Amino acid sequence: MSVLKTIFPFAGILCMITACNQGVKSQSAPHDPVYTSEAPVPLPKEKQARYNQACDRFFDSLLLRHNAFNGAILVAKDGNIVYEKYAGFDNPRSHKDSIGINTAFHLASVSKTFTAMAVCKLWEEGRLSIEDTLGKYFQGFPYPGITVKMLLSHRSGLPNYVHYLELKGWDKHKMVSNADVLASLYNMHPNLEFASGKHFSYCNTNYALLALIIEKVSGQPYPDFLQQNIFTPLGMKDTYVFTLKDTARALPSFQFNNRPYPMEFLDAVYGDKNIYSTVRDMLKWDQALYAGKLFKQPTLDSAFAGYSWEKQGKRNYGLGWRMTFLDNGKKLLYHNGWWHGNNTAFIRLTDEKATIIVLGNKFNRRIYASKHAADIFGNYMQGGNNVDEMEGTATGGGEPEGKKK
Repeated sequence: MSVLKTIFPFAGILCMITACNQGVKSQSAPHDPVYTSEAPVPLPKEKQARYNQACDRFFDSLLLRHNAFNGAILVAKDGNIVYEKYAGFDNPRSHKDSIGINTAFHLASVSKTFTAMAVCKLWEEGRLSIEDTLGKYFQGFPYPGITVKMLLSHRSGLPNYVHYLELKGWDKHKMVSNADVLASLYNMHPNLEFASGKHFSYCNTNYALLALIIEKVSGQPYPDFLQQNIFTPLGMKDTYVFTLKDTARALPSFQFNNRPYPMEFLDAVYGDKNIYSTVRDMLKWDQALYAGKLFKQPTLDSAFAGYSWEKQGKRNYGLGWRMTFLDNGKKLLYHNGWWHGNNTAFIRLTDEKATIIVLGNKFNRRIYASKHAADIFGNYMQGGNNVDEMEGTATGGGEPEGKKK
C-alpha cells in the first residue's frame, strides 16, 4: 500500500479528533479587543528632513538605483513616516497597475511575528501556557515532550514539512493544508532533527502547528482570529491571511528575470507564511508592539528575549522574533521573509522607536541589507559588512542560503 493511501484515511480521522483543520467553525471572540490609535507627535521639520534625506541616499544606493526593485519601502521614527517609496508594478512583465499604498505583499516568514504574538496573547489571557506539551492539543502526538514554547523559539527538533513531505512521497498535485502537516507527523513519522529543546533550528513545521493551536484554543479559524484580534482592531484594512479563495486577488511574485512563480502544493499552509500586508499596515503593527497597546510589558519582554544561548554569538531568536545583541548594549529586533519571489524585511529599533519595512514581490536579495539603515538612527551595524540572512519560509535558518523559494 502506498504512503498516500495510508495517509488520507488517517488524516481525516485525526482532523475530526483534533478539530484543527480549516473546517473549524468561526465563533465570536470572547471579547472585542480595543486599540485606540493616537496620532504620533510630529517630528521637528529639520529632523524629519534629515531622516528623509539619509533614507533617500541609503535606499537609492541599495535598491532603487539598480532598477531591479519591485516593491514598497517605509521608514518611521516615533510613529512618523520619514521615508516612503513605491517602485514597480504588480506585474513587472506587463507594467500594468503600479504598486501603491494599498498593495498587499506576501510577508513570507514575517508572518511568523503575527502567529507568535497571537499565541502570546492567548497566553497573556490565561487561555494556554507556553509550557504546555503538544499532547494537550493533539491527541497522541507522536513526539512527546515538545512544548508550545519550543515551537515558538524553533527548539522543537521537528523536521521541516517543506522538505520531508516531498521526500516521503506527497502527491504534489494535492495542496497541503495545516491539518495535512499535522497528520503527516503521525503517518510519515519523520525523524526528529535533534533531541527536543537542545538547540535552535529554524523550522516552518513549528509555526504551521502553532496556527492549529490558535484554532484549537480560540475555536476560530486562524484567519478569523487574526482578523478579529489584530487586523481589525489596528485598522489594518489591507491585511489578510491568504487561503485558496484569495487566489485571484493575491499579488503574484516573480523571479529576478520577471519570470512568474506559479502556485505550488505548499502554498496553502499558513502560520509560517501567507499573511499579506502593506508597509503602512505593518507600521500599525509595529506601533502596537509597545506596552499598553495590544500587549502587556511582561508579554513583550518574553517575546523579545533570546532563548538559544548554546553557542556564543550576537544573534538569537525569541518567540517569533530574530534579534541581534550588540556590544554597545543595543538590540536589533527583526524578521526577514522569503517565499517564491517575495522578499521582506521588518526591522524594529525599540530604543529609538524607529521602524524599517521593505516588501518586494520580485526576487531581490539586497532587501535583506535594509537593516543597515538602522545606523541612520543609532550605532547598530558598527561599520560591519556582515552578510545578511536569506531566511524564509521555504528554507529558513540563520545563515545565508541560496535555494529558490
